[in-house]
Parts: sequence; C-alpha cells; structure tokens
Amino acid sequence: MPKEKDPIRVAVLGQGRSGLDIHCRYFKTAPHQYQVVAIADLLADRRQRTQSEMGCDAYADYRDLLARGDIELVVNALPSHLHPQATIDSLSTGHHTVCEKPLAWSVAQLDTMIAAARKADRQLLPFQQSRNAPQFQRMLQVIDSGVLGRIVQVSISFSGFARRWDWQTVQEYRGGNLLNTGPHPMDQAMCLLDFNMPDHILCAMDRANTFGDAEDYVKILLRSKDKPVIDVEISSCTPFPPPMYTVHGERGGLSGGAAGLTWRYYDPQKAPKQTLIRRPLPGPSYCREELKMTEQSWTPNKAEQNAFAYMSNAYYDSVFAVLRGGAEPEITPQQVRVQIAVIEECHRQNHLSQLPRQGWPKECTT
Repeated sequence: MPKEKDPIRVAVLGQGRSGLDIHCRYFKTAPHQYQVVAIADLLADRRQRTQSEMGCDAYADYRDLLARGDIELVVNALPSHLHPQATIDSLSTGHHTVCEKPLAWSVAQLDTMIAAARKADRQLLPFQQSRNAPQFQRMLQVIDSGVLGRIVQVSISFSGFARRWDWQTVQEYRGGNLLNTGPHPMDQAMCLLDFNMPDHILCAMDRANTFGDAEDYVKILLRSKDKPVIDVEISSCTPFPPPMYTVHGERGGLSGGAAGLTWRYYDPQKAPKQTLIRRPLPGPSYCREELKMTEQSWTPNKAEQNAFAYMSNAYYDSVFAVLRGGAEPEITPQQVRVQIAVIEECHRQNHLSQLPRQGWPKECTT
C-alpha cells in the first residue's frame, strides 16, 4: 500500500499536445507528488520521444498499459472521440482516472462513465483546470464582495481569429469550438449558475474559417431565475476580440482577462438622492448627475502569469489531496454533467451538415 507522502504512480494515455505538453511535463515539475511510469500512444515517434524525456515505459495499445497492476492514476488524453470508452476501460481495470475535456458529448455517455466509476470504487476526475484560472477566481471574488451590486449579465469570450484544418475540426472526431475550447468557458459559466441547469438555452453555431465540418463560431445565452444572463462566445472569426470577461452590475462592472482585471462601482450611500419625475424635464434635457466611481484593478503575480502551470498545479494539488489524503474532489462529474447537458442541447439546436465518415486514419490505428 502506498504511504501518504509517496508519489502517485501515473500513466498517461495519448502523447499529443495535451498528454505531453500539459500533463507529462507538469508531472515532471512535481516529482514529490507524481511519478510517470508509463504512457501509451499509437504513433511510434511519440512513444520514443516521451520514453526518452520521461524515462518511462511506452505502449502502443493503451489496453496493454491498463493491464499493469502498479498504476494508481491514469490520465486519459486521447483524441476526444475516444474519451468515454477509454475512461470506462481505465476505471473498470481498477484505476482512478483523470479525463481530458470534453469528458463526454452526451449525458447518457457520462452517466455510463459515472456508473463505471461507482462500480469500480474509483475516482472519475474531470480535467476542468480553467476553473482554477486566477483571473476567473478573482472575478468571482469581486462579484461575491457585493461592490457591483446585483449582477445583470456576465459575458465570457474565448475568441480570436484563426483558420484550422486538423482533426479537431471534424464532427466525426467530436471536434468543433464547443467541444474543443468550449468546456473551459462552459465550466466557468456553470460555476456562475451554481451547477444548475439553466431555465432557457439559446445557441447559434456557424462555420467561417474551418476546413472541417464542425463549427468554429458559437454563441450561447443562458437564462435562469434570479441569476444573471450568461453570454458565452467561442469564435474563430473575430480579429477584434472582446475582453475575456465583462460583468454588468447595478452599481458597476468589471472587464478584463488573463492579463488583468479592472472593476468600477459607486457607493449608493454616497450617491446623489434622486426621485422619479414623470413630467417632461425642462429644457428639454437629459438626466445628468455626477456619480463618484471607485476603480480597482488586479494583475497576475509571477506565478499566475504562467497560466497553464498555475492551473495544472492547483488542479493536481487537489487530486493529490483526494488520492492521498481522502479529501473530497473539488471538480466532480456531477458538476460537469450539467455542462454536458447544455452542450448536448446546443448541438440539438444546430444541425450542421457532415462530411462522410472515414474512421480514424489508418496510420493511427495500426
């Protein structure tokens, strides 16, 4: 049995941008908590690269890796369309499992994954690290402080201008902006709604600069009783992107993103006293007053400036506390289930034409 302070023995499935760049290279910076003992990837050059860099065992077939009895945690960073089944395989063979986003693309799939975790008595740990983004956490602190008053709307934009032509633009492989980038802002949106299903969902999708058949423009409006309107935009066709966050409040607002936040508000106790006037104003004229606004700002410190490392560190510190200290997970499949339900409804509202199915490329399956 591993001791409380022993590093967790980890295996990583997939050695693409996420598996190597995000997960393996993070584990290398935290040897007191994690030790990568094995990886799996169908491509020989990727196996050789990671085996050399990490000093671990390498497998072509992830199922051979899962047969090992010395692995405590599996990270599923395989291509998106392989997430549900490989995660179920990992859980069923007795491994706690971190699964990259998208965790699934339907509630039914996710429920099967949750059932597999429950049956195996293992943790299913969604990799929603953007919940730990310092700018998002600071925005929540400002909202919770009450200085902005009642929040009317929160806009979240993960947008820019880019063309894309890789497998993540293809519906068959569960590509598109909503399933690729979308789980980051959508998880943050669900936080703002306390992980409750919105009362109303309106979504528009389009294809502008993509070479595939999946969407590269998404606009989502979420409405719930006694909650702010949530506006989520994930666009690849805006060369003048808006701020990552814009908050509309009754006493002020907030704007900004990873480089910093600024918020401005007034104190209602110090504001001029006004009463409703129903008769025409003299002049004619407009309502005018001098509201003294307080402005505050936040900029990331040195640690927070490396956002990927900062978010991964917070996430995997939490996972270590779960697996070694018996803590409750901070990010749960039940929370992400609401996000998946919203994503599923967005796809239901937008039926995009599809390219003929071709299966995964043969050079990646042999």
